[in-house]
Amino acid sequence: MIKKISDKDKKDWEAFLSGNEKIIDKDLKKQEKLKLKTTTIDLHGYSLEDANKTIEEFIKSSYEKKINKIVVVTGKGLHSDNELNPYVSKDLSILKYSVPDFIIRNVNLMKYISVIKEAKIEDGGSGAFYLFLKKNKK
Repeated sequence: MIKKISDKDKKDWEAFLSGNEKIIDKDLKKQEKLKLKTTTIDLHGYSLEDANKTIEEFIKSSYEKKINKIVVVTGKGLHSDNELNPYVSKDLSILKYSVPDFIIRNVNLMKYISVIKEAKIEDGGSGAFYLFLKKNKK
């Protein structure tokens, strides 16, 4: 089915093409919104207690600095000495599992966090995770 274009529409189109009016590129505008202020912390080599204390301070500090995204690198636990102690759970002593668990169980920290999710491969994959912080309105 072929529809004819009215003379008015043709004139409007020609006027638009010859004018300096710019169309907003919605895709570029969306990308600008997605630019996040990001920081990274690497917890390799930390004890569980030190890692939890450090991540707690880091989250609070990042929130105050209006950071949107934290990349937390814990490692995969492949070189952990926890296998030498039969009384320590293999899963719970590895920072990979313990640090996110500490954060989720800490009500005060969760006030700053909107989403926790596994990192993309370029940021450490299963040996890292993302913390997306809520907007600091101060």
